[in-house]
Amino acid sequence: DSSKPETVLDCICIGIITIAMAVDAAHNDEFYLRLYIGHKSQRFGHEFMEIEVCPSGKLRYANNSNYNNDKIIRREVCLGPAVVAELKRIILTSDITTVDDENWGEPPAARRQELEIKIGNEHIAFTCAEIMSLADVQNSPDPKGLTVLYYLTQDLKCFVMSLINLHFKIKPIPP
Repeated sequence: DSSKPETVLDCICIGIITIAMAVDAAHNDEFYLRLYIGHKSQRFGHEFMEIEVCPSGKLRYANNSNYNNDKIIRREVCLGPAVVAELKRIILTSDITTVDDENWGEPPAARRQELEIKIGNEHIAFTCAEIMSLADVQNSPDPKGLTVLYYLTQDLKCFVMSLINLHFKIKPIPP
């Protein structure tokens, strides 16, 4: 069979081409992500955190906390293809595309969490009550689905906060 690689170098070349094709396909897929977690109270008003990644690769981050009269924090960063590919990998390996939010019920207007994702032809959107801890997840009508959502949002927040903190570091890192 002439289609089998004959040498180690042939195997490496095939592997490199396969990886390049996968990265190129991931780069060309339309991708959009929006995560909103927020609540409204009389004491502090509308407090929220919002993350948005546009198809162009632009990351927008907003955090509004009125605690001690803080001002809204807004940051924008352009992400490279490798970072967008990592975001896609995080999302796809989370199994969020298999979750059904039918049993979650409508969230209260004052405390809500929203997740919207578009990868290629797949578009999903979830809305639920703001998840404060794993206890909220375990006491819900769908602990399995909300666990997937909870851990995915934690991963996304951690990843994005790392990018924001790295990009907007005020003090230089000592050598």
